[in-house]
Amino acid sequence: MKTKLTLLYFVLTSAFVLAQKRTIPVDTIVTTHHTTSIKGKKINYTAYAGTQPVWDKEGNPKATLFYTYYKRTNNVNTATRPLLISFNGGPGSASVWMHLAYTGPNVLNIDDEGYPVQPYGYRSNPHSVLDIADIVFVNPVNTGYSRTVERKGKKVNRADFFGVNADVTYLAEWVNTFVTRNNRWPSPKYLIGESYGGTRVSGLAHELQSRQWMYLNGVILVSPADYGAKRSDMAVSSSIDFPYFTAAAWHHKMLAPQLQSKDLLEILPESESFAINTLMPALAKGGFISKEEKNTIAEKMAYYTGLSKKVILQHNLEIPNSFFWKELLRNKNGKTIGRLDSRYMGMDKKVAGSSPDYNSELTSWLHSFTPAINHYIKKHLNFKTDVKYNMFGPVHPWDWRNNNTRENLRKAVAQNPYLNLLFQAGYYDGATTYFNTKYTMWQVDPSGKLKDRMFFKGYRSGHMMYLRKADLKAANDDIREFIKASAAKGKAAKY
Repeated sequence: MKTKLTLLYFVLTSAFVLAQKRTIPVDTIVTTHHTTSIKGKKINYTAYAGTQPVWDKEGNPKATLFYTYYKRTNNVNTATRPLLISFNGGPGSASVWMHLAYTGPNVLNIDDEGYPVQPYGYRSNPHSVLDIADIVFVNPVNTGYSRTVERKGKKVNRADFFGVNADVTYLAEWVNTFVTRNNRWPSPKYLIGESYGGTRVSGLAHELQSRQWMYLNGVILVSPADYGAKRSDMAVSSSIDFPYFTAAAWHHKMLAPQLQSKDLLEILPESESFAINTLMPALAKGGFISKEEKNTIAEKMAYYTGLSKKVILQHNLEIPNSFFWKELLRNKNGKTIGRLDSRYMGMDKKVAGSSPDYNSELTSWLHSFTPAINHYIKKHLNFKTDVKYNMFGPVHPWDWRNNNTRENLRKAVAQNPYLNLLFQAGYYDGATTYFNTKYTMWQVDPSGKLKDRMFFKGYRSGHMMYLRKADLKAANDDIREFIKASAAKGKAAKY
């Protein structure tokens, strides 16, 4: 009898285990209360970590997005307090980067230049903008803990989520639901997006205003990826990346003495002027450029990049960024430099080759971010699940068709006299380069009528400028001042 009961228990428990499925709740929230110090002042705040559905046309959930919402609770008036809605990029990236390293109340335990240290973890962020704005960090579908929701007899339609325009459409609906649920309609609202998140918030600004009738005070583009510029003619795309070469070469002390002896910000205007006024017209001539002009341009490119005239001519004056990452230090120490932050160095199997074996900066960042965010969510936010936190999630193939986000950003600014733009970029970012960011800002409004509401800030770091301690403070202060400066202050929204 004992044997039969044991067997029955085994069968029942096995069936129970087999019946389990690792899923995230569609609509849930965990609330915790905290105190921190920002700018030397005590800040009390409540953290809401949870999931909120994305609804289909019939009102059923077709996905659920994981988010974290930080709300200050002492000395605040929610109706007048700004709300900052934060997105990262990829596409396919979770909100972890800016959440746990930039604007949030806690940041990674890393050294002053952004490199991993053990024990892994986090510490309070004395520079967070939570003192002046509440913040919600949003994870799009398949990033973080966000997932699609399967309904019986109905397949998930990937076209609803994984494309430039689909992404903007469903996220705008989600933001509307969030703002309504949390009674934030009276609040001044700001979007912040990093990398592809710059594309995302450019589209969202117009989508929110035109489809959700939700008007904004500001959009902050952090190291924005402007695919209109990157995929334009080679003469444009190559030229606007060129000043980055000068910055990275300066950092690694590879420039001629007369440049190397100057400060970075002294030499970048020279390189920028050369890129726009000399290099771009030369590249536009293609194979019809004269031999004399080609040689003159190559010599000047060598001067501003630390590369040899020979390899520049071998590339017909067009240096691929990936080749630069491999070539710059090839004959100095044989190391490569990072893509998203060229302060970082890597070691390849072979010194030979045309591009690095791996992205040295990204491996370093994942080294510190992954354990920290998993620990933080469970310990600090008390949100527990067996679902894996996707640092990068499966969102490809991504539909890039009809990407009009830059033009839609212009429309949003033109239609809303309150709306201001802040562009932030690191000088050592070799993917979404700082001069590309300037170029994007210039191209948002060709008329020049809106330029008084657009601002650029540069930093001596890379894509995630906030990983460097000095820039964490500076960049947050720039956001803080931008939010204060773009407040309505009782003025009517009119031209």
